[in-house]
Amino acid sequence: MTGDDVLEILDTLRKAGADVWIGGGWGIDALLGRQTRPHRDLDLMHRQEQEPAVVAALAEAGFTESLNWRPVRFVVADTAGREIDLHPLAFTPDGRATQASPEPGRPFIYPAACFVTGVIQHRTVPCLSAEQQVSFHQGYEPTDHDRHDMARLREAFGIATHF
Repeated sequence: MTGDDVLEILDTLRKAGADVWIGGGWGIDALLGRQTRPHRDLDLMHRQEQEPAVVAALAEAGFTESLNWRPVRFVVADTAGREIDLHPLAFTPDGRATQASPEPGRPFIYPAACFVTGVIQHRTVPCLSAEQQVSFHQGYEPTDHDRHDMARLREAFGIATHF
């Protein structure tokens, strides 16, 4: 997944009227304002009620569903091998959001302040905050990419991470 791919996908979803935020590796690189490593996929959070528009826009762009773990997440891919990992969020009136988790009754929490902007290829894009990224990188054995990403956040923002 290239930076051009990310911007193309964001444009497709914006034209469909969908609000999305970048998470994962591309989200961290957006916070840093530069690509620091290759990315296999694109993680996007979207408003749960906009999911039909998200799915329709991506289908029109050639993406088909390859994994369904709803209500937690689902994945779409195209014939070029680009993958998008989609995470539906339920927002509250004060701007907070929750995402279903594999543990019933224990949703993932998104504080209102975690919805920020970053930069990909000199363009401002919506993404998750550094603090939210650190929060989501807890509770599992980190990969080399996770270690790389957390090191970049520590260097750039002075944020403490658990690895």
